[in-house]
Amino acid sequence: MDCVFCAVVAGTEPAHLVLEAEAAVAFLDRRPLFPGHVLVVPRDHHRTLADLPAAEVGPFFRCVQRVAAAVEEGLGAAGSFVAANNRISQSVPHLHVHVVPRNPKDGLRGFFWPRSRYPDEAQAAAVAARLRAALLRGGPADGVEEGSV
Repeated sequence: MDCVFCAVVAGTEPAHLVLEAEAAVAFLDRRPLFPGHVLVVPRDHHRTLADLPAAEVGPFFRCVQRVAAAVEEGLGAAGSFVAANNRISQSVPHLHVHVVPRNPKDGLRGFFWPRSRYPDEAQAAAVAARLRAALLRGGPADGVEEGSV
């Protein structure tokens, strides 16, 4: 199988990692809606949420929950948008949850999302570092070991 997200999990595809946990890996989206837009993926290849084994749902979404909190705290966002597509609009057929920082009047309206790129790798690396730091401040959680970011 040729899956770019599986390659990110395996470390063979470069990505700005935010979290590495037993249940999931989180990294910056290459075409973010806003800086700090993170994708959270299960380590094992599952195409959709329905394909994720029930025993893995809780640990996976605990990682999503931690990343959402880190996006808000680490970037000073007023809130976050958390969503997953299943098949339709799913650009990579590997379950992934989008965690997007939100602020009042940020321009995000409905599902017409203005995508952009980081100006350079240095800015992407800096945003990823801020999110990793916020995750560390959050403390250890189920399935996530201290220092595993």
